[in-house]
Amino acid sequence: MIPFLDLHKINAPYEAGFRQRLDDILQKGWFILGDEVKAFEQKYAAYCGTKHCIGVANGLDALVLILKAYVQLGRLQPGDEVIVPANTFIATMLSVLEAGLVPVAAEPDVKTFNLDPTAATDKISTKTKAIIAVHLYGQLADMAALSALAEKHGLLLIEDAAQAHGAMTGAGVRAGNLSDAAAFSFYPAKNLGALGDAGAITTNDDALAATVYSLHNYGSEVKYRHDIAGTNSRLDEIQAAFLNVKLDGLDPDNDHRRNIAAIYGAGISNPKITLPFNPGNHSHVFHLYVIRTADREGLQRFLSDHGISTQIHYPIAPHRQKALTDWHHLSLPITEKIHDEVLSLPISPVMTETEAGVVISALNCY
Repeated sequence: MIPFLDLHKINAPYEAGFRQRLDDILQKGWFILGDEVKAFEQKYAAYCGTKHCIGVANGLDALVLILKAYVQLGRLQPGDEVIVPANTFIATMLSVLEAGLVPVAAEPDVKTFNLDPTAATDKISTKTKAIIAVHLYGQLADMAALSALAEKHGLLLIEDAAQAHGAMTGAGVRAGNLSDAAAFSFYPAKNLGALGDAGAITTNDDALAATVYSLHNYGSEVKYRHDIAGTNSRLDEIQAAFLNVKLDGLDPDNDHRRNIAAIYGAGISNPKITLPFNPGNHSHVFHLYVIRTADREGLQRFLSDHGISTQIHYPIAPHRQKALTDWHHLSLPITEKIHDEVLSLPISPVMTETEAGVVISALNCY
């Protein structure tokens, strides 16, 4: 069996470092907002090229805290509209709702799966105050076009970079430093994955960073003094330690993912299968390698019978989810077609070229 993702094998090279950091934490006896969190925030900000990084509990909280901080600062008001890609994980929409704002879905570019700037333009109204660009599957959205659009209309631009750790533009600017603020998830399966839930926010905005820092710790900057109504969403000291150990391996891991993606692209030749757009540069880190086919269930069964594990990201479009009944009336044909056809193939920093060849052979025989 070729697994979809082997987290044990991915984390095995770091186990000695994990144990050493855990032992250090146990010896210090400081478990919340300690040296490991501070070190990771500094290290990840430097990696992304931003002034600030604030560690939080998970990726959803990262998005929510950015939006709530902008509300606190008066940049957003309850009821303001936020343009979001219709083709994304539901967390993007949930964050907008949690912040008391109104998500407005815009169709993706069918080639890249990411938010189409033209479709976003068509959704702008007098109530629109922000755009959330999702770097879906590890590929940067068209940030040049979206930045120009945001600047033209005076909108905030926020990155949902939960799947795009390390992706960068041709000019060498990384995800997390392409907008007013960015949200990251370090869920274990991500390119930079913790051993549990974890997240972070990056920004160059001093006021936003200070507000987020207060919000994520009960609205407090000084212990037992609470200036705003905050929440508890702090990056765990142990998870921060694990992320500190793994961060140096992120770029080599991403390079390996890109190599596997190139092998797939060169080898898969079945006309029943549409390959993902591969820009052939560092703007895609291939968190997922997502093909499309009209008979997804049949192909998935065929691959399973040949010992190849796959997953579907995502089987139900957000506007069709029971949790978002107010969106059920929407007609989003591009998004719906994508969600009916996508299938994610195995790809990881520990996948071998031989395993990729097995997958290619099976796909070409289908």
